[in-house]
Amino acid sequence: MSPKLRVLALVHRHLVPPDEIPEGVDVLEAPWRTEFDVVSTLRDMGHDIQVLGVHDDLRELRRAATQWKPHIAFNLLEGFDDVTIFDTNVVSHLELLKLPYTGCNPRGLILARDKSLSKKLLAYHRIHVPEFEVFRVGRPIRRPKRLQFPLIVKSLTQEASIGISQASVVDNDEKLKERVGFVHESVGTAAIAEQYIEGRELYVGVIGNQTLQAFPVWELFFENMPPEAKRIATDRVKWSLKYQKKYGILSDRAKGLSEELEAKVQHICKRTYRGLELSGYARIDLRLDEAGNPWVLEANPNPQIAYGDDFAESAEQAGISYKALLQRIMNLGMRWQPESVA
Repeated sequence: MSPKLRVLALVHRHLVPPDEIPEGVDVLEAPWRTEFDVVSTLRDMGHDIQVLGVHDDLRELRRAATQWKPHIAFNLLEGFDDVTIFDTNVVSHLELLKLPYTGCNPRGLILARDKSLSKKLLAYHRIHVPEFEVFRVGRPIRRPKRLQFPLIVKSLTQEASIGISQASVVDNDEKLKERVGFVHESVGTAAIAEQYIEGRELYVGVIGNQTLQAFPVWELFFENMPPEAKRIATDRVKWSLKYQKKYGILSDRAKGLSEELEAKVQHICKRTYRGLELSGYARIDLRLDEAGNPWVLEANPNPQIAYGDDFAESAEQAGISYKALLQRIMNLGMRWQPESVA
């Protein structure tokens, strides 16, 4: 039995979960679903939990760490002061406080966040990634000849399919310029245009620091999508329950993969995890083309871990209950040594 821990749950200020689900509220549609599932489950496990809502002031974090002396911070932040890439700085602050934390280390967050940098590193390790080009804000939009259509245009650093829609897949230079301009203006970041891989959308959860475990391969299914629609994880595909029900979009264990192919995909995901120097837990996103070749799209450190979400469900398929998963995530955080990647 695991010892009782003092756990400081770090959540966004607007996502502080209620102690109990309010009457009439569907927790599956609640913005604080993950936070509620983690906090309530850890309490059920007997841990002493203090929830800290964080926005743009680290003094409360320092005060809680100094006065309450938690054993570990359970980090559910995906940014700081509404800036996504600042989550790295929060984790760095935790390291300066010498407070153990769950999830990925700062170096891994930086390497995985930048889709261009991560693809270069993975290509160095001979992991197949799509051909790509980065278009910075304020610079001319010129497509190099090596980059052939169709292309998919995304934010260089944003996660959670922000800014991705059916219009993100482009097939000529005019549409490319239009979509890159949309990312610059609407998302506010540089854009990356990468080769669009026609095929199946796969996800693999990986957990560990030095010793890694890859969970069963998961797939995003599109059962009722129109024939002309691209099978991609758009913003609505990921977050709109109404859209998911309308088009029969669901995720489940990948079907029809041979044991050899599943093992190959899991091995590639472990290599990706190590190549980007990740720790704690992550989800690797891939496309499987029509010839059966896996292409790594990106790595997502600290993915959603709500009960019933892809990561937790794939862990369950691997024989790890939700409580055991949260405990393992904390155990990995307690054992992590920042000096190990210095």
